[in-house]
Amino acid sequence: MSARPLRLGPRSVAALALVSLIGIGAFCWPLFADAGSAVTSHAGDAPWLFAALLPLLVAVVVATIADSGMDAKAVAMLGVLAAVGAALRPLGAGTAGLEPMFFLMVLSGRVLGPGFGFVLGAVTMFASALLTGGVGPWMPFQMLAMGWFTMGAGLLPGQRGLRGRAELLMLSAYGFAAAFAYGTVMNLQGWVLLQGLGSGISFRPGAPLHENLVRFLAYVTTTSLGWDLGRAVLTVVLTLTVGGTLLRALRRATRRANFEARVTFEGPEEPSRSEPCHRTQVTYDRP
Repeated sequence: MSARPLRLGPRSVAALALVSLIGIGAFCWPLFADAGSAVTSHAGDAPWLFAALLPLLVAVVVATIADSGMDAKAVAMLGVLAAVGAALRPLGAGTAGLEPMFFLMVLSGRVLGPGFGFVLGAVTMFASALLTGGVGPWMPFQMLAMGWFTMGAGLLPGQRGLRGRAELLMLSAYGFAAAFAYGTVMNLQGWVLLQGLGSGISFRPGAPLHENLVRFLAYVTTTSLGWDLGRAVLTVVLTLTVGGTLLRALRRATRRANFEARVTFEGPEEPSRSEPCHRTQVTYDRP
């Protein structure tokens, strides 16, 4: 029996679309606010985003349970992977962008699917923030960005047929590109806080969109490109070196946790000497 990702049904799609739309709005709305508006900073909206994000994450989990039959074993696997990812983050945080948790998120999303991957990415970032003391206005944005990062791995093609070196190369390419995408999205959150510095890379509330986008591109290029490159390269190296072993382990765990398990009962009675041996076995499939 092959390991299959948790199915993404209509309710899961609707929940993921809703949380993603809210997330995109939370990242981008300062670009469209007026210069005189008081709502051109992410520092004040972070608590509201966090308050909205938690019930939406619960909604994604509930929708995934309803669509795919995700049970206690899947929730336990979610907790284990989130704990491992949270423990990996402090190993490289603060050192040239070397963050080993990203490659685990890529492989986990690949094996377990986009719905599971989104929740895993967000929960892992939340747990790691508590572990490292990195709680601040950036945390809900990190949860969203990591959720998208892990979900994207679950949306990659070839879930059943693509294996071996070709799969690792595809995951490496995704991890490389998505590591830059994650850094760029998070830069957008921090960049809008840089106002009134008088430089060519700071955010200017109320400026035309194209002008601010040029400033943002200059900001990304001059401040974080090297950091994102370190994250991307480490993700590729870890995926190519230990990715095959970890993929097999995750798929084996998924098969053994098997969310479509067959349950078997056997009668314990001992036959009498004068009667022929009978053994009762009842097998049924979980719906």
